[in-house]
Amino acid sequence: MSSHKQRFTSRWGMLITVLGMAIGTGNIWRFPRIAATNSGDDGTGAFLVAWVAFLLLWSVPLIIAEYALGRKGRLGVIGTFTKLAGDRFSWMGAFCVFVAAAILFYYTVVAGWCFYYFGRMVFVGPDLTYEAAQGAWDGFQSTYFPVLFHALALGLGAWAVWKGVRRIERINKILVPTLLVIVLIALVRTLFLDGAGEGIRFLFTPEWSTLSRPRI
Repeated sequence: MSSHKQRFTSRWGMLITVLGMAIGTGNIWRFPRIAATNSGDDGTGAFLVAWVAFLLLWSVPLIIAEYALGRKGRLGVIGTFTKLAGDRFSWMGAFCVFVAAAILFYYTVVAGWCFYYFGRMVFVGPDLTYEAAQGAWDGFQSTYFPVLFHALALGLGAWAVWKGVRRIERINKILVPTLLVIVLIALVRTLFLDGAGEGIRFLFTPEWSTLSRPRI
């Protein structure tokens, strides 16, 4: 594929694709659990302060640096480090590839779970009790479905990469706004659940002493 076909067609397409890369299941599925386990007795607001600080000091600069390296190098990760820093630093690109592969190992598994539960919601409906949810999970794990859905997630990811940047950009223009709509609907729905006020208070009430914990 020629190099001009590997470029984004618009700034909006580039931005939405970067957002699609940075915002994943960790922000929606894992974040509430991490916030809860790093809270104090009065609330988890202090953890939110630490989270925002590292978001601005670490995560956002890394995303900008990653985009800048890709734009300057116009190569794969290893080739970019070799071109910009020299042969001695090619190992840095290889390490980045390893880290991305390590993330892929579990992320595609979780994506497979999402496919399964989406189908279950459509054809069976939600499991409204702990026993029903645990039974659905145990039944899922006792079959070959985890492997099949894992393979489906890998296949779709490989297909998207094979089709190139423009196809990824086009798909993200649909998926990322759709994700935003789903999150907003879920947010509004939770505000009307029993105990929502107490939950919001706990989320934003800081207990500053928790910042002294090295784990946080």
